[in-house]
Amino acid sequence: MGFINTKDFSHAQADKIGVLLTNLGTPDEPTPKALKRYLKQFLSDPRVVEVPRLLWWCILNGVILNIRPRRSAKAYATVFTEQGSPLMFHTVQQTQAVQAALKEAGHENIVVDFAMRYGNPSFASAIERLMAQGVRKLLVLPLYPQYSASTTASSFDELARDFMQRRWIPDFRFISHYHDYPAYITACANRIREHWQVHGQADKLLFSFHGIPKRYLLNGDPYHCECYKTSRLIAEQLGLSKTQYLTTFQSRFGREEWLKPYTDETLKALPSQGVKSVQVFCPGFSADCLETIEEIGEENKEYFEHAGGERYEYISALNDRADHIAALCQLITDNLQGWQVSADPERLARAKTLNSQEVK
Repeated sequence: MGFINTKDFSHAQADKIGVLLTNLGTPDEPTPKALKRYLKQFLSDPRVVEVPRLLWWCILNGVILNIRPRRSAKAYATVFTEQGSPLMFHTVQQTQAVQAALKEAGHENIVVDFAMRYGNPSFASAIERLMAQGVRKLLVLPLYPQYSASTTASSFDELARDFMQRRWIPDFRFISHYHDYPAYITACANRIREHWQVHGQADKLLFSFHGIPKRYLLNGDPYHCECYKTSRLIAEQLGLSKTQYLTTFQSRFGREEWLKPYTDETLKALPSQGVKSVQVFCPGFSADCLETIEEIGEENKEYFEHAGGERYEYISALNDRADHIAALCQLITDNLQGWQVSADPERLARAKTLNSQEVK
């Protein structure tokens, strides 16, 4: 079999450290065709849908991909801007900000890039860009604070597939979660405090996380526990009592039971319990996207107000806030401990010798 070789490779190239930020992904444009392509890749991942492959292939290709792309395209059209998909431009901004902050801190030999698990830019293209710049040590940071096999592990799978085909494998480190990392918790608490300074507090604060099937929890996935720990740590920084906040789960799909309590059902029930104002924050999303802007910011607001709620506010994600970028940089440098790169004089000398022999 052939292996992936680095284009225009030179042994005289100085070694560098690479940092790859990854996120879920987004369709290239809000059209049914683009959504069908994106959803097929996303929903074909066995980490995302743990159903016997033949059965799921029939459901996916015979039903879902003939119905959902058009519906999803309409939803995406409401959040796309001149900059494109919110998740895309926020991730670009985060990558640029992390690169600038690391450079300002004196890390001239660190190269930062990003990739999307589904859609573009692909993991393979990002790794190729990093390797072409001389990256020989690679740290990968999936921007999922809470670990789940359906997100974090899927990212690892995609990296492994690329490495299996590559001639030169870099030294490799992988951050699987940072749900209780102090700087991340502080950034979340700061974001909520800033919202309170402008709007005041509501009767209840909801921490809404993306859901997964309950079956995954029972099979050993730690996601549920990590979400609850994140909520507790943020609430403690904010000085909230247990009655002042809730942890809920959004975006369920299909008929089986998912992690509870469900965000939408909770919001429909709260007004009848005397809760007339709520604020919702999504700590599991490092950047705003369709699910935070449209599902939480609009759809769930309608549920709450229709049920008798009077005041509903979505608190935006951390995106490229300075304290979020500082937290990511601290997390990165903590995980780069012991890694150093510099030009290898012996290798450079040999490379020069080889080059001179080729010229002759």
